[in-house]
Amino acid sequence: MPKIAPGAVNQNFKQKSVRIPPQSLESEKAVLGSIMLRKEAMHEVEDMLSPDSFYAEKHRIIFQAMLDLSIKNEPIDMLSLSTKLSEKKRLDSVGGNIYLAEIVNSVPSSTNVKHYADIVQKKYVLRSLIEAADYVSELAFEEGSDHMDEILDMAEKKVFSVVSSPKNQKYVNLKDAIPEAYERLEKLHENKGMLRGLSTGFKDLDNMLSGLQNSDLVILAARPSMGKTTLALDIARMSSTVHEKSVLIFSLEMSSQQLVDRMLSAESRVNAWNLRTGHLSDSKGEFAQLRDAMDKLAKAKIYIDDTPGNSIVKMKALSRRLKAEKGLDLIVIDYLQLMTTSKNYDSMVNQVTEISRSLKGLAKELNVPVLALSQLSRNVESRGGKPRLSDLRDSGSIEQDADVVMFIHSEDKGKEMEEKTNIVEILIEKHRNGPTGKVDLYFDLKTTTFLNLEKSSLSDFAPAKIKGGLDEF
Repeated sequence: MPKIAPGAVNQNFKQKSVRIPPQSLESEKAVLGSIMLRKEAMHEVEDMLSPDSFYAEKHRIIFQAMLDLSIKNEPIDMLSLSTKLSEKKRLDSVGGNIYLAEIVNSVPSSTNVKHYADIVQKKYVLRSLIEAADYVSELAFEEGSDHMDEILDMAEKKVFSVVSSPKNQKYVNLKDAIPEAYERLEKLHENKGMLRGLSTGFKDLDNMLSGLQNSDLVILAARPSMGKTTLALDIARMSSTVHEKSVLIFSLEMSSQQLVDRMLSAESRVNAWNLRTGHLSDSKGEFAQLRDAMDKLAKAKIYIDDTPGNSIVKMKALSRRLKAEKGLDLIVIDYLQLMTTSKNYDSMVNQVTEISRSLKGLAKELNVPVLALSQLSRNVESRGGKPRLSDLRDSGSIEQDADVVMFIHSEDKGKEMEEKTNIVEILIEKHRNGPTGKVDLYFDLKTTTFLNLEKSSLSDFAPAKIKGGLDEF
């Protein structure tokens, strides 16, 4: 049997004790370099990584600087990053511009950033597990302690802190949120009547809702040809042209050109049917009105995706990209039942349930209101009277997930042309954080747009002689 040299055991123990913790410096550099080459890469990995995920201290510093730039929606490249690090007096400590250039040059392919980030995060979890094991080991060696339950609890908490990723366990300390709430309340008090949310362009509706609130899912529902699309377009158009907000419209039923025609007619006050058929009059100044409307709409930050049968995954991806690149204040979806999901459900109810939950999640994630149009079931017509929440078609969890549910109702339905008043009721049947009630709007058939009643006059906007009245829109 071979003899063991004196001190060999101690030497082996020393070698094991100085083992380098799990890490991949090349993957860390690849992540950082990918973000510098392609800013969108940050949005792909920011929910996977934190500065602590990086093994090298200088990589932690660089990633934190990138996060600071991303929060302010500023470019993330060598120049902006170098400037940011210089402001923090940390540029030299990370190796200066030479090291930043080295990182960029070390990237195999920026499109694989999620793969590199996954490697970095796995190494971080392993290091955290080693740290937890050392901590638990030290607790176990404290034989003199009589508080066994306390030791087990401390050990469990330490291991749980590794198992539950902090990136998926976001929370806000109430103490930290109170100052922001006070500032908001103080501002509202100083400006009594100021909207808390995004203006719809309709005074009475804004008073009832205090505007469309960030993170809210707002459902606008009605039977076909009751003006859902028209009202949604009016809100989108006025939000952008009057209040300079950025609006993304997903139109699953109508083409972008059809939407443009409607917005042009509403903005120019030119008869919609004349605009569609080309029967425009120079004597009435309609071409001049159209040119002015085109100039105004051209400056509006309205973006349209008219992909038919669009999926929730694609819509989320575009919304995130637009939010990052151009800013985003409102998302409009026309309409909910036409959306598709990645999974094929055996019932429309289950499919709509996933869609409504996903839209609510999108509203919270991007911190913008999502205005989704929805069809009502035929029950409302067979029963008669005004719509109810139970009339939501394929409702599933729409009623549960929505913060606001509004219905469009008109007593003109079925009346003769000369009997129509074109007064439309917007019924707010659910309002999670405020009152419910009714708002009256006037529908101007000539320009297919809704108007505040105080701004309209039945003599100025006499119903146009078009068969069907509001039902045609």
